[in-house]
Amino acid sequence: MPRFLFFFIALLSLSSLSEAQFGLTNRSGATSSVATLVSETSSIAPGETFTVALELKHPDGWHSYYQNSGGVELPPSLTWTLPAGFTAGPIQWPTPQVKDGYFGKSFIYPGTPVFLVEISAPSSLKTGETVTLSAKAKWQICKETCIDESKDFTLQLPVSATAQPDPAQADLFANARKNQPVSSNAWKITAQSAADEIVLLLEPQTGAAARLDTLGLDFIPDQPFLKPLSDGGKLTADGENWKITLQRNTVDFLENPIPQGKSFSGILTASAPLDTSLSASAIRIPDVKIASPPAAPLPFSKLLPILGGMFLGGLLLNLMPCVFPVIGLKIMGFVQQAGADRKKIVFHGLTFALGVLASFAVISGVLFAARLAAEASGSDAIGWGYQLQNPWIVLGLMLLMFVLALNMFGLFELGASATSVGGSLQSKQGLAGSFFSGVLATVVATPCSAPFLGVAIGAAVALPAIQFFSAFAAMAIGLALPYLLLSAFPGLLKFLPRPGAWMESFKQAMSFLLFATAGFLLWVYAGQIGLENLLGPVFGLTSIAIAAWIYGRWNLPHRPKRTRMIAWIFTIAFAVGGFFMLKPPVPSELVWEKWSPETVESLLKEGKPVYVDFTAQWCATCQVNKKRAYTPYVIALMKQKGIVALKADKTNPDPIIEAELQKLGRTAIPVNVLLVPGKKPIVTPELLSPGTLTELFSNEIPVGNDANPTP
Repeated sequence: MPRFLFFFIALLSLSSLSEAQFGLTNRSGATSSVATLVSETSSIAPGETFTVALELKHPDGWHSYYQNSGGVELPPSLTWTLPAGFTAGPIQWPTPQVKDGYFGKSFIYPGTPVFLVEISAPSSLKTGETVTLSAKAKWQICKETCIDESKDFTLQLPVSATAQPDPAQADLFANARKNQPVSSNAWKITAQSAADEIVLLLEPQTGAAARLDTLGLDFIPDQPFLKPLSDGGKLTADGENWKITLQRNTVDFLENPIPQGKSFSGILTASAPLDTSLSASAIRIPDVKIASPPAAPLPFSKLLPILGGMFLGGLLLNLMPCVFPVIGLKIMGFVQQAGADRKKIVFHGLTFALGVLASFAVISGVLFAARLAAEASGSDAIGWGYQLQNPWIVLGLMLLMFVLALNMFGLFELGASATSVGGSLQSKQGLAGSFFSGVLATVVATPCSAPFLGVAIGAAVALPAIQFFSAFAAMAIGLALPYLLLSAFPGLLKFLPRPGAWMESFKQAMSFLLFATAGFLLWVYAGQIGLENLLGPVFGLTSIAIAAWIYGRWNLPHRPKRTRMIAWIFTIAFAVGGFFMLKPPVPSELVWEKWSPETVESLLKEGKPVYVDFTAQWCATCQVNKKRAYTPYVIALMKQKGIVALKADKTNPDPIIEAELQKLGRTAIPVNVLLVPGKKPIVTPELLSPGTLTELFSNEIPVGNDANPTP
């Protein structure tokens, strides 16, 4: 029988049960609870925080629910409508009671619970005025049946220089705070996942109770994927520490999966103080990360396929576009060394392999440390190639590939020490070049590893330390093996072509693979900094190419010293300028919402000023405006004036935008326009500056729109 049909029949046969769980009996308009919303203060002060309380007086035998009801019942909620500048904090939940329900434990509030909320007032309030706060409360009460209830509230509070407490509400708020769990440092709590359980380790600190097993301990979770301690959990001593094992809720009573979180919070309760220094028997447990269980070593029969997969993957990496350009550099060196001393060739091969192994050791070591940190914090696992998530590393690799490509194409020639990168195998610099080539091969190999190493790397990342590093060492050996073979058996070099004029053409051809690799990294970089910021990197690479051209054209030995000096100055200027255009931009605090005529009309009706940027990705002037005009001060001024920024993007044809531009008397972009309720549209000059916008916003928007003091 299908599960939904089974439950349908079961719920029909148990009508009272169905009503209790689903609220099928909803006496619309009936007010079973008496609800009030009161303020702790009879007046409020500018810039200060005050507390309000939602009190629910339930009829006898009825109850409402905690934020995690334990089932499908709904907790109380408050939806606020506040004046400009006011903010309401979350509901502060009192400690609930644990009740046996039809499908497990429920967390309830019988009697008269009180829920506190802190509200912050803006500093722009004027003494003597009166503010109106509105809220809509919704809650559910249950007995044998469940009823959904709601009520609208309005609070009117005068503003005075100093907030005045309301003596009539003092007892209500004092008792409400007594029912709140307290924040405590008496216990250090960590958590670790274990199959269908989560194990909490409680380490006593100053003020911790001595014997938890005699206190009627329970843990009430805030998240539905955990059951309380009293529902199948257990408490055990672990030396001076204590362990709480909690069962997971993986499916609800309809067998629908419950999302499993990576952290949790809740309330630890007892019949006696858990924190003797605070005399607190209910303490709030803040957000605790769930660490992954420690990796278990694999038997050799299961480890061997992983090692083999990693070795084969490293071997095949030599054929990938990310690595092949490096092979090209080394092949040139091997060709040039065809008649050289065999010992030197072997030594260079070993040095290259050492570079591969050393870089694999560093990257895998950082990866292992990151994995341990991720496990300890309960965050997402770190994967191979994660270094490409850092835009600075991507930028460095992109620059390296681009400059090497320019060099191989012949735009400039590196000096004697620098050419060791490309494969001079004659001197000490040549050994450094071999080592660096091994490092380079490793670094650029990581983004190419996914097609055939995904499964093996996924398994290797979860291994314990020794097996983890053994797996990545196998991958390193696979990557370095071809070079070791060529150096150990130089007779294989006779199958390579003899040096000749073809080498220059070959070198230039190999440069296009490096350009392709730089292009791939530029694509990755664009995804990190945002497509709208890509113009800077494009111009930056162009500037660096100009620097390389100047260096290769005029910084030559036969040029006069003055010419070479000037060439160096221009080379450095273009290179530094290019780097500053390439570097990751500082994230802007200005948020652009999507433009539409309906959005503009709605915002103006609400009395909000609107600033519209008619722009396009291909509009160079538009991009210049974005870089230079919207300084932190201008953005702060826009926030102060309550300006809503909208972007009308016509990168692709948009007839609605075209029609709007015609209304403004414009046909070309950039067009920036300020719309203020009750005024005609104000179109700015095409080229913007911070001063232009500061003057515009300060003069055209009334002072009454200010939400905060001027920065």
